[in-house]
Amino acid sequence: MNYSVSIHNFGDFADVRRLVELAKEAEDCGWDGFFLWDHIHWNGPPMLDPWVALAAIASATSRIRIGTMVTPLARRRPWKLARETVTLDHLSGGRLILGVGLGLPPEEEFARLGEDADARIRGQKLDEGLDVLTGVWSGEPFSYQGKHYQLDNVKFLPRPVQQPRIPIWVAGLWPNRRPFRRAARLDGAVPVKVGPSADMPGLLTPEELAEPLAYIRKHRESAVPFDVNASAAIPTDPAQARDVVDAFAAAGATWLQEWQPNPDALSARLRAGVPTR
Repeated sequence: MNYSVSIHNFGDFADVRRLVELAKEAEDCGWDGFFLWDHIHWNGPPMLDPWVALAAIASATSRIRIGTMVTPLARRRPWKLARETVTLDHLSGGRLILGVGLGLPPEEEFARLGEDADARIRGQKLDEGLDVLTGVWSGEPFSYQGKHYQLDNVKFLPRPVQQPRIPIWVAGLWPNRRPFRRAARLDGAVPVKVGPSADMPGLLTPEELAEPLAYIRKHRESAVPFDVNASAAIPTDPAQARDVVDAFAAAGATWLQEWQPNPDALSARLRAGVPTR
């Protein structure tokens, strides 16, 4: 099992220098991943750009995996994101993971900024954006004619450090099936469930996690290893932590990520160490 933290990019965490300190602390304390949310507007709190922050984090660390959990690809130009991700992959020495999804909440992230908030349109842009990303990452001449994006014989160099591509994990709200069919074609899944509000997804228990993972396996054609990044509140007591970790591992999770509400709480959790080492 790999262990990571997932950090919102607003409020008390909207300080790049503090995030760099926390990422170094996570690496020193044996954690495996340090992931940032990718929001651009959410009810007005201070907010930072996760990509600039990740560049600073990449320069200050050497081992820990980094990335976004998750980037709403429909509000990005995929060719611009391709340049940013490859640059960050090189800067980090091949440690980037790209998490993608539709983005929540659509009213704040899309409608208020003049973008189409319709879930079907965002889904179309997400699928086309993934086609474009993986196409230009190849470093070969690439053309594309989609409903939303068109490219005419472009060639993007350099290629990513990681081959055959930067790992892409797809987030989805179970029991929605489409995100998990999308994930089955790529490198990993970030499964959550419909929560009490549209702004706050719920966490899947190990028993609940088994169902979307069985659905992914049904639709997955590749035998290449596949990551599953589950979210959990893991006890600090070693025996209790082992029970939680074992249950998620048995369900098929390869990563467990935790969230803390503020930098001080996160620092304390990082110093307490990863749950089962």
